[in-house]
Amino acid sequence: MPGYRLAVLDDDENELGVGQPGVLAVDRQHSPVYWFQGYWQQDAADNEGRYYVTGDTVEKNQDGSISFIGRGDDIITSSGYRIGPFDVESALLEHAAVVEAAVVGKPDPERTELVKAFVVLSKDCQASAELVAELQQYVKHRLAAHSYPREIEFLTELPKTPSGKLQRFILRNQEIAKAKT
Repeated sequence: MPGYRLAVLDDDENELGVGQPGVLAVDRQHSPVYWFQGYWQQDAADNEGRYYVTGDTVEKNQDGSISFIGRGDDIITSSGYRIGPFDVESALLEHAAVVEAAVVGKPDPERTELVKAFVVLSKDCQASAELVAELQQYVKHRLAAHSYPREIEFLTELPKTPSGKLQRFILRNQEIAKAKT
């Protein structure tokens, strides 16, 4: 972005190299057209310092471009792997049976979290154990084997804001509540 210098940072605001997932940040000191001072009524401490941290998890590519992995609070950690729900959702949406998909991390004592998908099917498709297996294999072949949803739940609709934005946190909170009972 002309006029902006973007960086990929670790939790201590150290810049990361190629292929290392971290949080996307704008380097305020080296971005001459940077004018954004933060969100209204947000803690002033969040708007200070060298970097404006976006909360998006990204990774720098060899060519200098940056690939989006997901929102920091949406990233799933399963057996040491960091999995972006957006990638799994995108793969599921490529399947003809799927109209909408939402993916969250479900608490798991062995893996930290496992990948769980919530899927809305097209009107001409029926939920079945066979379709679950087919969708799992589809994602497994489309992405890395560790990214496939180990659980799939079929819903008639996904939780969304009035403007239509997916609210993964509602589904994630439901899974956390179930794990506690």
